[in-house]
Amino acid sequence: MVTETGESGTVRVDAWLWAVRLIKTRSAATAACRAGHVKIGADSAKAATHIRVGDEVRLRQEGRDRIVVVRRLLRKRVGAPVAVTCYEDNSPPPPPREAVAPAGRRDRGTGRPTKRDRREMDRLRGA
Repeated sequence: MVTETGESGTVRVDAWLWAVRLIKTRSAATAACRAGHVKIGADSAKAATHIRVGDEVRLRQEGRDRIVVVRRLLRKRVGAPVAVTCYEDNSPPPPPREAVAPAGRRDRGTGRPTKRDRREMDRLRGA
């Protein structure tokens, strides 16, 4: 079974995000912190920032905001069923698939787009 960590009751935020499987690798968690995509409460968090039980962690990931409340501290990566019990997910629901469908997709085999087609695709993409 997974034990709670340390005498002080804190864990680095990058290690915790990796341990509860919100981010695939520890280095990716560190990079997300460095880029300012991780916040604890209202403050941006560095990778070495320590979190405690009850802290609210906000994570910007793949164009979506994740808001989780820490329920249990982990240092070692655990299985997905155990990881889900270590945080409470208060994130808004993801947008429906139709809303994130790629704009400007062409049918396969229709050939190279004309200049007019390219401009129309750029307009749909918002470029």
